[in-house]
Amino acid sequence: MNENVKLKLASLPETPGVYQYYNKNGDLLYVGKAKNLKRRVNSYFNKTHDSKRLRVLVSNIDNIETINVNSEYDALLLENNLIKEHQPRYNILLKDDKTYPWICIKNERFPRLFSTRNVIKDGSEYYGPYSSVKMMKILLGLIKELYQIRTCSYDLSEKNIENDKYKVCLEYHIGNCQGPCEGFQSEEDYNAQINGIRSIIKGEFSEAKNYLNDKMLHYASQLEFEKAQMIKDKLDTLHKYQARTTIVSPTITNVDVFSITSDAEYAYINFMKIHHGAIVQSHTEEWKKKLEESDEDLLQRAIVDFSERFNLNSKEIYVPFEISLEIPNRKITVPKIGDKKHIIDLSIKNTKIYRLEQLKQTKIVDPDRHTNRIMNQMKNDLRLPVEPRHIEGFDNSNIQGTNPVSACVVFKDGKPSKKDYRIFNVQTVEEPNDFATMEEVIYRRYSRVLAEGEPLPQLILIDGGKGQLSSALKSIDRLGLRGKISIIGIAKRLEEIYYPDDPYPLYLDKTSETLKVLQHVRDESHRFGITRHRNRRSKNAFKSELDDIPGIGPQTIKELLTIFKSVQKIKSASLEELTNVVGKSRAEKIKVYFSNENNANIG
Repeated sequence: MNENVKLKLASLPETPGVYQYYNKNGDLLYVGKAKNLKRRVNSYFNKTHDSKRLRVLVSNIDNIETINVNSEYDALLLENNLIKEHQPRYNILLKDDKTYPWICIKNERFPRLFSTRNVIKDGSEYYGPYSSVKMMKILLGLIKELYQIRTCSYDLSEKNIENDKYKVCLEYHIGNCQGPCEGFQSEEDYNAQINGIRSIIKGEFSEAKNYLNDKMLHYASQLEFEKAQMIKDKLDTLHKYQARTTIVSPTITNVDVFSITSDAEYAYINFMKIHHGAIVQSHTEEWKKKLEESDEDLLQRAIVDFSERFNLNSKEIYVPFEISLEIPNRKITVPKIGDKKHIIDLSIKNTKIYRLEQLKQTKIVDPDRHTNRIMNQMKNDLRLPVEPRHIEGFDNSNIQGTNPVSACVVFKDGKPSKKDYRIFNVQTVEEPNDFATMEEVIYRRYSRVLAEGEPLPQLILIDGGKGQLSSALKSIDRLGLRGKISIIGIAKRLEEIYYPDDPYPLYLDKTSETLKVLQHVRDESHRFGITRHRNRRSKNAFKSELDDIPGIGPQTIKELLTIFKSVQKIKSASLEELTNVVGKSRAEKIKVYFSNENNANIG
């Protein structure tokens, strides 16, 4: 740390603000916000960081600049703008809205309605942006079905209409426009349609319903029943659309909802705009973590960034957990029960589904990134010193105390490496004893690995709880491997994870990828052990008296059983019959063996 940085740290104010880190070349490395600049910036330098990337950042800081603001919210706004402008290397890259379309109500007489990606500050109204083009097209399709709005770009000034400058087009003749260009529709009636459209876009349906209902009654009073029926059909369409979009009580209105799901490397953030119980806007995106960002920090940034990008200004915001952010004129709520909690749960569900979609895509197009992410996630979830690229799992098979075996399976980069599987026939344990068996097998496995100079695994997984883990540890200690290999146990009942010398197990989320990998290792060791155990029992079960006859091998026994079908018939066969199958020499051995056996039984 140079003298300039030391001096800056000593003189920082205890106020909200933004800090900027520069390297010795004057390049901006990182922009951050703080409620207390002195405390936050000093925290980078007075503690050891787990993240290698964060340690590298701190080592490269040569200069610090700060900007003081009035509140943490102002700091977030400023940080958001600086990140977008400079895109520092160590910051999460916040997106802009240039790729998203808007719905525009043009600032003109007889306003047009259309989608656009260019926002022009000419007094026109812009709604969005819409992250889902499909949803925007559904909305525009509904509006087109309900209202007759012009699509031409004529200048429909009073003078031009009075002078008959324009003639109605095909849209008028097919019923999609009421012909304001020739004065067939009044400006008042046209603007009433625009008001209804504006309300629908905002998620309010009452004004549109009232407009259509008045039109229907008017046509009915004029005995124009065909036109009245057409309006009724449009009302039914509007009712169906509202029912399809309403997800909770219509009393919940003008609310923005934010939620987050994250893993070691990425965060997945969703926002929903709720109006009268309906989702009128929704967006989910993936943010790559650069440093040790917490979910609270990321969610706060998302609220500021999304509010700016998507023009969000609801008076109330729902979030899944408490955050320290205070936004002027906007209330932040953590729903606990009822419809409000249902909305938060739905938002979280969207982040999880989006995450799964991204992971599936990544697994296909970039399998290395998929593997690296899982390994990093396992390291963090299991509190390991290194990524478990090489895992070995052990399970004992000992049904009714017979033919005990122990299986060792090997996983590399989270996938089975079947050529490295090993099976151990238990040698020193006579009675059924899971603990003693585990101790023997672990010692035999790793004493051989050490003797042959083979690489040790980063993680050993023992199928069982504290007892099996303790037995395995005895062998690990005898071999001097404590601290060189991580070893854990997984119990079947609740899938709890046990650590050496820790009485309290770790419980992983049932849907976590870390637990799925551990379960795969455990299940594979169990499958491999059971299969080999069954094979061994089968061989012993089919051992017959013929196996004890000197000079009679497996092939001869197979030939005899194929012809005579049973040992009893072989015993009663004549020397000539046996000779025809296996030859005179082996036939005589068989007759002598069974003759001696009968004499022994008589005696």
